[in-house]
Amino acid sequence: MYLIIDIGNTLHKAAVFSETGELVELQKFRQLTPNRIEQLFKQHSISHAILSAVGKYSPLVENYIRQHCPLLVLSTATPLPFSICYQTSSSLGPDRIANAAGAYRMYPRQNVLSIQLGTCLVCDFINNKKEYLGGSIAPGIGMRFKALKHYTKKLPEVEKRQAEKLVGATTEESILSGVMNGIRFEIEGTIAAYQQQYGEVKILLTGGDADPLQKSIKFPIFAAPNNVLWGLYEILRYNVQK
Repeated sequence: MYLIIDIGNTLHKAAVFSETGELVELQKFRQLTPNRIEQLFKQHSISHAILSAVGKYSPLVENYIRQHCPLLVLSTATPLPFSICYQTSSSLGPDRIANAAGAYRMYPRQNVLSIQLGTCLVCDFINNKKEYLGGSIAPGIGMRFKALKHYTKKLPEVEKRQAEKLVGATTEESILSGVMNGIRFEIEGTIAAYQQQYGEVKILLTGGDADPLQKSIKFPIFAAPNNVLWGLYEILRYNVQK
């Protein structure tokens, strides 16, 4: 069994995969602790582990894993099944590498754009030559709602939900339309621009805030809610076999 740890800005995820790629268990936490990791080791025969972190986590988690199996901590120096063509690779987050790896796993040797909608709206692009070229980073849905409240004196912070109207008849409806419809238009415009530049491009939509948008986007997309975890599995599998 493979243990996959994804330390995000908002959630910590721990998943167990079989060596053949079956997702056996997935747990989500506000804070991952050694006790929770210990329980996973008791429940599963874990042989290897990988950890990706953009948020903070207890070093005791990493220490516990290292005591019980080989641990791969994802970085730009980690061997990958594709090449990184990013000019500032030292600043490339491991979540983006994992997002790209999940896209590569799904569509190897094809142009594929993985759109990750979580704390940020992150696009990662791999071409049909197995080259990761980069992408874009923008504020996510929650960040946009909070920014409207923080940077104005009178606008309220609206609860995140799907916008039912294009034309908002109240301030709350107007904010919902601006944020939710705006981010949908942004995603659709990004997809159109990539297709214009690269021709046929496969599209993945992933991340915790992807669900409300996936049915409304006017392009063929593949919903991949756990794409980062699958990418981490792919990277670990590649390194174990190598």
